[in-house]
Amino acid sequence: MSVVVELDGVGVVRGRATLLDDINWTVREGERWVIIGPNGAGKTTLLQILAAQMFPSRGLVGLLGEVMGTVDVFEVRPRIGMTSAALADRVPRGEAVDNVVMSASYAVLGRWVEEYDPLDVERAGDLMRQMRVDHLVDRTFGTLSEGERKRVLLARALMTDPELLLLDEPAAGLDVAGRESLVGTLSEICTDPYAPATVLVTHHVEEIPEGISHALLLKQGRVVAAGPIDEVLTSETMTQTFDLPLTVAVDHGRWTARAVRQGQRVG
Repeated sequence: MSVVVELDGVGVVRGRATLLDDINWTVREGERWVIIGPNGAGKTTLLQILAAQMFPSRGLVGLLGEVMGTVDVFEVRPRIGMTSAALADRVPRGEAVDNVVMSASYAVLGRWVEEYDPLDVERAGDLMRQMRVDHLVDRTFGTLSEGERKRVLLARALMTDPELLLLDEPAAGLDVAGRESLVGTLSEICTDPYAPATVLVTHHVEEIPEGISHALLLKQGRVVAAGPIDEVLTSETMTQTFDLPLTVAVDHGRWTARAVRQGQRVG
């Protein structure tokens, strides 16, 4: 499988703070990764590097066959789909839902004077049906619920048929029903053999959809463990990552992590 992401000795320093430290990591075509770690672990910083939105202070970043720093990032970014709370905050609240999705073709937020091909209109409609938001076509983004917004942005992230899909805490802020519904949709994407290489960031193992094949655990900007999810997501590694005795289990593709009660053993 071809390499989609390759990080070699990547570090990010801001002032006296080291946000990422000596990250070596490879993502290959067809892989589905989850990044897990506590607040301040460097998860969002790492995702910004993968989105070609940030350059590291040191190290080499390879994205989609290109070396960052030697290529125009505006040629790379359209090949990457992304959802995040920061992106949602930038979407004009009065923008029509179908335009939020379709404007990804021009890598803009909100429709202006650009012209769209009929194929763009057709693809946006197909993706909205796939994400179960086609009934919202006549609504504006600002009138949507949190769950509806996340589904619209997921459709937008897939609009350009990206080679890399980045999902920054896609289930954050949802109630149980909304979370389970969205995780089900993400499972459909992650189990689709034609879907792009995917990297999902979360704090909670309960939000990991079926189909995720690999995991990377971060703590204080450093990698604790990385590799196939069944080997990485263990009670021992999660305990080390969160500095809390945890027991981790998986049942029918869904993960749980629970604090160990006094007198229990980790594992």
